[in-house]
Amino acid sequence: MKHSLKAAFLLGLTLLPLFLSAQNAPIINSTVIGRVVDARTNENLIGATVVIKGTTNGGPTDQNGEFKLLTGQKLPFVVVVSFVGYLTKEVVISDNNVDIKLEESSNQLSDVVITSRRRQESAQDVPIPISVVSGNRAEDAGAFNVNRLKEIVPTVQLYASNARNTTLNIRGLGSTYGLTNDGVDPGVGFYVDGVYYARPAATALDFIDIEQVEVLRGPQGTLYGKNTTAGAFNITTRAAGFTPSGSFELSYGNYGFIQAKGSLTGPLSKKLAARVSFTGTQRNGTFYNVHTQLPINDINNIGVRGQLLYTPNDNVKITLIGDVSEQKPNGYGWPVAGVVPTKRAAYRQFNAIIADLNYKLPYSSAFERIVDLDTPSKADNYLGGVSLNADIKIGNGTLTSTTAWRHWRWTPLNDRDYIGLPVFTISSGNSVHEQWSQEIRYSGKISSRLSGVVGLFGLWQDLKSDPVQTEEAGSAQWRFAQSSTSALWKTPGLFDNFGIRTTNRIQSTGLAAFGQLDWAVSDKIHVLPGIRYNYDKKVANYKRETYGGLQTTDPALLALKNAVYTNQAFDTDVAEGNFSGQVTLQYRAGKTINAFGTYAISYKPVGINIGGLPTANGQILLDLAKVKPEAVRHLEFGLKTKPSPNSILNLIVYNTEIKDFQTQVQTPEPGVNRGYLANAEKVRVMGVEVDGNVRVANRLTLNAAVAYTDGKYVSFTNAPVPLEETGGEQAFKDISGGVLPGISKWSGSVGGEVTAPGLLIGLKGNYFFGVDAFYRSSFSSSPSPSQYLNIDGYSLINSRLGFRASTGISIFIWARNLFNTNYFEQLLAAPGSAGHYAGIVGDPRTYGTTLRYTF
Repeated sequence: MKHSLKAAFLLGLTLLPLFLSAQNAPIINSTVIGRVVDARTNENLIGATVVIKGTTNGGPTDQNGEFKLLTGQKLPFVVVVSFVGYLTKEVVISDNNVDIKLEESSNQLSDVVITSRRRQESAQDVPIPISVVSGNRAEDAGAFNVNRLKEIVPTVQLYASNARNTTLNIRGLGSTYGLTNDGVDPGVGFYVDGVYYARPAATALDFIDIEQVEVLRGPQGTLYGKNTTAGAFNITTRAAGFTPSGSFELSYGNYGFIQAKGSLTGPLSKKLAARVSFTGTQRNGTFYNVHTQLPINDINNIGVRGQLLYTPNDNVKITLIGDVSEQKPNGYGWPVAGVVPTKRAAYRQFNAIIADLNYKLPYSSAFERIVDLDTPSKADNYLGGVSLNADIKIGNGTLTSTTAWRHWRWTPLNDRDYIGLPVFTISSGNSVHEQWSQEIRYSGKISSRLSGVVGLFGLWQDLKSDPVQTEEAGSAQWRFAQSSTSALWKTPGLFDNFGIRTTNRIQSTGLAAFGQLDWAVSDKIHVLPGIRYNYDKKVANYKRETYGGLQTTDPALLALKNAVYTNQAFDTDVAEGNFSGQVTLQYRAGKTINAFGTYAISYKPVGINIGGLPTANGQILLDLAKVKPEAVRHLEFGLKTKPSPNSILNLIVYNTEIKDFQTQVQTPEPGVNRGYLANAEKVRVMGVEVDGNVRVANRLTLNAAVAYTDGKYVSFTNAPVPLEETGGEQAFKDISGGVLPGISKWSGSVGGEVTAPGLLIGLKGNYFFGVDAFYRSSFSSSPSPSQYLNIDGYSLINSRLGFRASTGISIFIWARNLFNTNYFEQLLAAPGSAGHYAGIVGDPRTYGTTLRYTF
């Protein structure tokens, strides 16, 4: 009943703006036809896109270069006409049977239109560092998820040992590095069609029919519903339309790779249109588990998205979207990448432990792509939801209401010890999550020199175990847990099937009011102040109970068992409210230069440790249950330029300082699942970013981006020791001045595509060849800097070669990681700190072919 009332309340808020629309006059639809031709040769242009300006009404030209527009708008009106290799053109249509002539684009770059500031505008005009990747570019590059997109946008970092344990960062900031703790919010906002996705597992799913990805860098809390202290992903999918169109794509590759995509859209009535899209990806495992003699770490993904678009009149647009995505891989399992000598006694070192147990790793390098895991791997990841969006034109702006409900279910099974011995035989953090969100926002012009956006946002989350989370030890656990030479450790059955069952729940409420103005002091100078108020509350319940193992009342044996797992329970709640904001000064020296500076104050919400708390002398450290909110101070200067009609060059310099930085730390205690959260007193990240692109002689496009990022702990005086110092005199150390994890000082990407006109089996079109290269320098893979857990820098090359016909058919061959580079994406210390660590190994060389058809 409680959920039903909340859903009814949110639905009411969405429908309320509809009553504010005063435009109820009936619309009579009519058909407008025309033709698009080459201005020089007068040849028909097949597949050119014609869209009525300001609407989604449009589609491609047919075999005769003709288009048809079913519309209720009265003539005359403006259409936007575009075609690959030609200049985009706006044409006033005042009659039927019009011929529209397009000129070849020569060296001029087409403008990139974005919606990040809640209105359509040029990316070069916006005083925000932003990277834009079109859906077509992502598809051609094989970037069908965020993990692959990071190879195009070098300021993005994504680390994942499985879907749940996913870290999405921009400039090295956003989420805690390492294993996920559900009690902390991400600092990078992830939005799809205006809906905030709260769970980091969403970033592991395949994109479904995306139109564009906009990556905003730096705090954006005055523009977006959920506070985003490090940046935001603003993803838009292809919208439903009244002109029938569609696309189908099929790819085959090595490792049994098969990927199918499809999308169809068209009218259901004069005012109702629909779109349905799907994607499915399968690939065999790239590792071999010698224990089960089966491949592991495969891909088994499927996703479906449906849309309904209702346009009762020209001033109202209502969109209902539903989506379901599912991943069911045989994985993820990772090999041991190395062994660190710790400060523990010789008998407690990893090599001595496995020697006593007569075990030997069946591989000498993680790059042999062999694992030995005695626990079956499972990582079922399910995500779905429904959203209702209403856009109503009122005055000189648009009132938008977005209501959404989303559901996430996670069913894993992991081998946490990374070896074939029964040490940690079960690690299953089953979880289920629901979220409800509501955003009401108005964006538009207030006067000729003043415009802005103002909004209200609410997010309610309920995350809990499903129904319990289980950690269980096996018969070899005694040797890994052994901390003395007492013969009691060898007591038969002491740790066999000894484990904990955990029930936990965290309920969160996030409320916000935000707004930003754009004041044109003059034609060249703009001042953009913004403000935000946040209120966050979290209520957590945690309880774990031990089971199994040797049933005994012997205090000495019970003490040994308690060294591995103990009962633990606590209830806690936190609440925090704060004001934040920013001010930007923008100077437009002309159409080709856009300079700006921004100072921002932002806060990342308060957190709660919900994966278990460390203990000292047998007592729970309850003070660690609460994690202070991050206080962000950000300064940035940018210069966006267009040196010539065929080129763009941008420069960003920034400095970000964070007080009470939320960081993920590891502990030798196996019962503290996925580590715990702590606050570092202060960190600083500063950097320089340069990006640009150019079109040469109409047939060659080049793009490049390079980022220098320097991140360090300014002050962290009570950090846990790195893996190699485990067992020393101190359990904590001062790591002030040490580098932040996950940040490469240098990263960059460069790409290009060359085209040439030609024929293929009688089809007219363009041959193309494209290359994308990505590089990042070495980086730390340990929250506390370690001399061992560092990842070497690496480079990746991806390429494609094919033909795009003007009829909408494309066929090409592709290769990723062309030179089969061996590299790690992340290193993870095994629980218990015996000294060994696993390596998340990047994909090997993959190649295949893709056939695509659009109409």
